[in-house]
Order: sequence, then C-alpha cells, then structure tokens
Amino acid sequence: MSTAASGSSDHSTSGTTSGETPHKAGAFDIRVFIASLIGIYGVVLVIYGIIGSSAADLKKTGDVNINLWAGIGMVLVSAFFIVWARLRPVVVPAEIHHEDGPTPGH
Repeated sequence: MSTAASGSSDHSTSGTTSGETPHKAGAFDIRVFIASLIGIYGVVLVIYGIIGSSAADLKKTGDVNINLWAGIGMVLVSAFFIVWARLRPVVVPAEIHHEDGPTPGH
C-alpha cells in the first residue's frame, strides 16, 4: 500500500514549491514570431520569383532569379526557427520570487 502512495508522489513538480508546474512559452516565444514574419516574406518572394520574373529582371541580376533564391533561403531560416523552438522550448517558471516582495503591478 505504501508503494502506491509513494508512486503517486513521484508525479509532483520538479523544483517548484507552490505545487504549480512550469509551462512552455508556446506561441509567445519570440522565435515563433520571427519565424512567422520571415516565413511570410519568404513565401511571397518565392511566389514572386516563380510568377513575376521577367527577362529584364534576370538580366539585372546576372541571370539569377534572386527573388526565388532569397525566398527559399528565408523559408529555410523560418523552418530552422520553428524546429529550434520546438526542440528547445522556453520554460516559463510557475512563480517568480523577489527579495523585495511582489513585482510591481501584482
């Protein structure tokens, strides 16, 4: 009987004293905002590079479709930021203690 009671206490929080578990920042992680902005601009450049390139534009850049390549690069950077945010999420502590008392506004 004591093993069942001790087994249920193993699911307690690690490192918190208030009984609340820390949670992930999720969509509020700055890397997600950066990835979404770079990704949107990258998709727009890829579409413009596929549809909107003319012979005059290609001649200006030395026959390189710079919009397409820049867009692909931005989409890859965006994917890197999303993978980074998923693999190494920011953990928000459940409660922050200050020596001077509660934070202003609380």
